[in-house]
Amino acid sequence: MIKAIIFDFDGVLVESVNVKTRAFAKMFEDKGEEVVRQVTSFHLKNGGMTRDKKIMFYYNEILMCPLSDEKLEELCDTFSRLVVDEVIRSPYVEGAKEFLEKFYSEIDFYVASGTPEQELREIVKRRGMSLFFKGVFGSPAQKGEIAKMILKQNGYNSKEVVYVGDSIADLRGAIESGTRFIGRLDDSGHDPFTDNDVNVVKDMTEIEGIIRGL
Repeated sequence: MIKAIIFDFDGVLVESVNVKTRAFAKMFEDKGEEVVRQVTSFHLKNGGMTRDKKIMFYYNEILMCPLSDEKLEELCDTFSRLVVDEVIRSPYVEGAKEFLEKFYSEIDFYVASGTPEQELREIVKRRGMSLFFKGVFGSPAQKGEIAKMILKQNGYNSKEVVYVGDSIADLRGAIESGTRFIGRLDDSGHDPFTDNDVNVVKDMTEIEGIIRGL
């Protein structure tokens, strides 16, 4: 019997991945179209990676420019200003709100995201989603650390817990913690789970059937 579900946030519960794609594009638009293309491509292929690590990659590998700690913090703050209100306004992934409403009193729900934890909790609160979750966790902790902490603090057997995510970082978190995994595929046609034997869904309307079969 499944006792708990750990959800990634962007692209799993809320259709907000494109919000962050547009934010990175805007931040680097003065560097030219090719840089924007490389920046957004890396962002989309590395879901679950924290924004600071992405920005460091952009500067070190694409722009080939030094990046001070102060500049990195400034860029992360700029990114936050660009995305927070839009993420709050973003629609739910189809079926997500209904699933949360139906089962939050029966199954313990958690969020594990690469978004900075304070920002993530503010977004969840302002969206009116706080009542659904036993805990909301974000960076700097890694997803595997978060999942293992949830299991340890609540005494779950790993096989009683499902991790739902849309990236290899999410799958890695599930593997590290020994939990089951369900992958969400968006409409882009990109499947990060091609080489892994995992259950996948196109949206959250399919998750109830999979959970009941575990």
